[in-house]
Amino acid sequence: MLSAPNPLAPIAPPARTERKIKIGGVARHFKISVDLLRLYEREGLLIPIKSSKGTRYYTERDYVWIETLMRLVRDYRLNFAGIRHLLALLPCWDVRHCDGAERTRCATTAESANPCWVHHSCCWPGKVCYECEIYRAAPACENMKSVLLTGNTRRETI
Repeated sequence: MLSAPNPLAPIAPPARTERKIKIGGVARHFKISVDLLRLYEREGLLIPIKSSKGTRYYTERDYVWIETLMRLVRDYRLNFAGIRHLLALLPCWDVRHCDGAERTRCATTAESANPCWVHHSCCWPGKVCYECEIYRAAPACENMKSVLLTGNTRRETI
């Protein structure tokens, strides 16, 4: 039996040669509107790479996360608040090795209605949210997988 990769293991930064895909190309790939991707961004669920002129780009690493978001909304009928609540449960303190005192002071554990990357205050200096280990680990995290694997929240088909 193959073991699943550790979803909270540090994620390697993208190679400098990783192809950036404009938001329109991503929308066409998923057969959705550009406005929907922008909505996911406004809701704090999706982080694009932005050029100095504001053009939004993604890489193929984002495809798994976009697909996960679409499944949570379409198949499991979760609204954005429900998805944010699931993401708020991600154990960022384990990845960042926070001690008890740091965790108590942390805005992300006090404000548990949003994922930690929405707070920016917990980001490490010099890091961009697009590269956040927690954000990158979200699609593989156990609480996401449990929602996606259980039938109780899944839309019943007739």
